[in-house]
Amino acid sequence: MSDLFSVAGRVACVTGASSGIGQAMASALAERGAKVVGVARRAKALESWEAGGEGRAALAGDAADLAGLPDLARQVAEIFGAPDILIPAAGINPRKPAGDVSLAEWQATLDINLSHPFFLAREMVPAMAQKGWGRVITIASLQTFRAFQNGNVYGATKGGIAQLTRAMAEAWSGQGIMCNAIAPGFFHTSLSSPVFDDDTLRDHHAAMTCVGRNGVIEDLIGPMLFLAAPASDYVTGQVLSVDGGYTAK
Repeated sequence: MSDLFSVAGRVACVTGASSGIGQAMASALAERGAKVVGVARRAKALESWEAGGEGRAALAGDAADLAGLPDLARQVAEIFGAPDILIPAAGINPRKPAGDVSLAEWQATLDINLSHPFFLAREMVPAMAQKGWGRVITIASLQTFRAFQNGNVYGATKGGIAQLTRAMAEAWSGQGIMCNAIAPGFFHTSLSSPVFDDDTLRDHHAAMTCVGRNGVIEDLIGPMLFLAAPASDYVTGQVLSVDGGYTAK
């Protein structure tokens, strides 16, 4: 039974690995025997993550540089070999009223939140297909399902992630590559600091869950490992909400 949830010996690539959800997932994979390449723009923070344990390699890179993704994928594969697991977790959230979002901010958010998961996956899928096994785990959101104040461009990208994940599953699962998304509720990360810095907002969102609390990063690890391991060999094209029942109410 333990082999169902094992990632030992797998090679993973996680973008956004310098902090937050991306770093937590990258660390959890490495702690369980995977070889993990963490990618992020903040080299110093990434190097600190790399020094935190075995099986970790830091690669400074910009996930929003779409033209550079083929070269980034090549560099990733040169470290531990071609990845079996890809988690494109890098993301941004401008949090501005609709009238204040500039064209440049709109495009930058689309590039990193929606375009980079597809184009980076497309670079890595051929090697997964050769092995007949692979995993692409994207990061969705509560805003995949509902609107929040000042969430216009972020919500658009996270709605798009759900359909992109289904489309990737349709395209690649016949080759053994399962494509799924995790949709976190409210977790305290750098992206969600505006919520957690406001006691009223923080408590409101906790009360909106069935569980009665906001998430802690450890709540995401089990679902991620399920989607990364053989246990999910017949699960693809799905969005798994890890939100304490927020979307159930």
